[in-house]
Amino acid sequence: MARKPKWQLQDVQPKKKKQKKAAAKAQAKALKAAKLDYDPKLKKAKNGVPLSKLRYPVPTPESLVDKKGRVAVGTFDKEFPIINLLDAKKVGVPKFLNGVKVTLWEALEVNFEDISFLTAMSVLGGAVTVALTLVYDKTTKEMTAFMSPVPAFKTAMSENLFDGSETFAKSKRNSMTFENWQNQGKARVYGAGKTRKNEVSYDLHLTRWSDPAVGSMPFGGNISLYSQKDIFTVEGSVIFNGKEYKANDATMAIIDDHRGYYPRKAHYDWVTNMGYCTVKGQPVKFGFNLTRNQSIDQDDYNENILWLGDKNDRLPPVYFKHYDYDHWRIYDDYGTIDLDYQVHDRNLVKFNLGVACSDYSITFGDLKGFIIGEDGTKYEIDDVGIGEDRSMKLL
Repeated sequence: MARKPKWQLQDVQPKKKKQKKAAAKAQAKALKAAKLDYDPKLKKAKNGVPLSKLRYPVPTPESLVDKKGRVAVGTFDKEFPIINLLDAKKVGVPKFLNGVKVTLWEALEVNFEDISFLTAMSVLGGAVTVALTLVYDKTTKEMTAFMSPVPAFKTAMSENLFDGSETFAKSKRNSMTFENWQNQGKARVYGAGKTRKNEVSYDLHLTRWSDPAVGSMPFGGNISLYSQKDIFTVEGSVIFNGKEYKANDATMAIIDDHRGYYPRKAHYDWVTNMGYCTVKGQPVKFGFNLTRNQSIDQDDYNENILWLGDKNDRLPPVYFKHYDYDHWRIYDDYGTIDLDYQVHDRNLVKFNLGVACSDYSITFGDLKGFIIGEDGTKYEIDDVGIGEDRSMKLL
């Protein structure tokens, strides 16, 4: 087992009274500024989970950051027209350094029959941009990485997810473009990567399959993380080392748009899967997202969701138990989520520069277990999962 750095936060601590009050106050301020109403009372789903009504979407304000510099928090029903994070005040650095503090990320994950595929552009600290593409062979259980730092002038992060707004990175070693039409329920992602031994290219057209999942989670004060995750059906293909992998009816994808401010010392765990699971012996199309981060109130603010086509089921807070470096368990307090995750390969970015540190794995492996939806339906999972285990120390 690899040794973890001393600065890593292993777990999110349970809520305390002061944290609950701070979360409620932050929510009230954000919704008041957006002229929205909310009801903080809990309601119990049929599966026995008491779900906060703050987990159900309210109308999306025009801007993520209001005129007073406050970042909206909560769950929202559609894309933000204006994602103006650099206008935020009091995020832990002087306002003119917001571009150094903010983290930006847009990623695509696709589950084919024979491979799992991920491509992403990540901007960390406004100065370091990485173009990353990963191909995981389900048969050999091996991952191939195409990764390249890219100068800022050869990249762009989309202003929003409307009307073809583009996220792109251009590099001889690895390039990608996201054409975001999520307000019209579609997107296109294409690109290519090359190393001495391997080569990949792809062109994928995506149609949204379920309602969007849009949220902004407070990390304390005015520090928060915005996230939109949409699930799609897929047309097109990936060509890896001369072999073409074509999308079919079983191929599903998720686009993850994720931007915000992390605490100086930060940690999160994440796992996802999309495609088919089993309900009473029958295949059912679905997808899910499970995350544990530093949200100050996990019950009210998390991004745990089960996509089921005509609806989104909200899922309770989860825990990630790391038995060892490659064996995880993901579970909740109510017996509705229990997944065993055996990692087989990973892309690891690890460094310690004193002022900035990273221990960041994107993982692929076998995911088995179940999720019970809001209506009590049990979804049994036995497939390849994609996960993250990320610790970082930032400005």
